[in-house]
Amino acid sequence: MARQSSAQKKTVERVMHEFKHGELKSGGRRKVRNPRQAVAIALSEAGASKYESSAENRRKLRKTKRDERAGRTAIARTEGRKMPGAPKSRSTRGTAAARKTGATRKTASGARRRSTSTARQEATRQELYRRAQKAGIPGRARMTKDQLKRALARR
Repeated sequence: MARQSSAQKKTVERVMHEFKHGELKSGGRRKVRNPRQAVAIALSEAGASKYESSAENRRKLRKTKRDERAGRTAIARTEGRKMPGAPKSRSTRGTAAARKTGATRKTASGARRRSTSTARQEATRQELYRRAQKAGIPGRARMTKDQLKRALARR
């Protein structure tokens, strides 16, 4: 294998760091648990794979460096760095949360009125999951919203 440039070494180092901390994902879905797979991903992102052409390796390294500069890495996400173009984080105490609970709010005229969504009062899957977690229901991570409702009703 040819010598790696400093940019390639830094990329391999970052990817292996993500693997070590359980942040490296395969295809954006599952966490990588196999060290060999982590090394393969690191070499591929660094453009140092012996299975790719030199043109493909250069393209992958350029893409990786562009993503690193833009903050589109697992490390940047977990450390809370801002990513350009990323959606703003929503406050949990915002109007949406107030509407779900049926809280009152002021109208343009200054009068208070009940929120219109109080009739709906349906829990989200996330809320149901939290309740299932407190209840200690096994297999809750793979359950759908309806399955969580049924499991909680049985308890």
